[in-house]
Amino acid sequence: MFPKGLIVSSQALEGNPMKSTEKLASMAEAAAKGGACALRVDGADMVKELKKRTDVPIIAINKIKDKSGRVVITPCFDMAKELYLAGADIIALDATFYPSELKDDLATLIDRIHNELGIMVMADISTTEEAVNASRLGADAVSTTLAGYVPGALHKSEELYIPNYDLIKEIADQKLDAVLVAEGRFWTPDAVVKAMKLGAEAVVIGKAITNPMAITKYFVSEISRLGASE
Repeated sequence: MFPKGLIVSSQALEGNPMKSTEKLASMAEAAAKGGACALRVDGADMVKELKKRTDVPIIAINKIKDKSGRVVITPCFDMAKELYLAGADIIALDATFYPSELKDDLATLIDRIHNELGIMVMADISTTEEAVNASRLGADAVSTTLAGYVPGALHKSEELYIPNYDLIKEIADQKLDAVLVAEGRFWTPDAVVKAMKLGAEAVVIGKAITNPMAITKYFVSEISRLGASE
């Protein structure tokens, strides 16, 4: 069954001092020991390293930029298979309607991962319509990972630390066969509990747990905001 509860993502972008397999794997291992029900990581090297350290289910992605410069998540079967061979338990992929020349047909990709690799699929979406479509095509879980991160529908600056609760509720109301995962801009336990009360069965937290640079930025921002309001 798809893991339910708190999922921790351990990733870092270029320019972040934490961007190394050893450092990110250590953060993920610590999160597993702290009670995470699953880990979300980028790349086969991370999967291989974590398989040496923990038995917690690993949700894996492969990120690649297309010709437009947009980062696409596990767009094709070959990239999914690479993660599977490294030991991934679940493959997460871009299930948005936003086009890319790198993306396989979504129905075919989900079907091949299920039938040829025999593992679950987590569909990263940005809208309710995308969630419904991914569930209809057989995704085991739909995650709000890309809400606010698709060109033309970016979140507002004031929403940087606020999850998209409206989207979570809208998807929950659809009563899909797929597990509903909330992801994106979660920074407090209260936010996680609220998402679960709205219908999310799992919540992914990344930056707020495994990114010291982003955590510091959050504190600086909140100190400034609260100080300015006095």
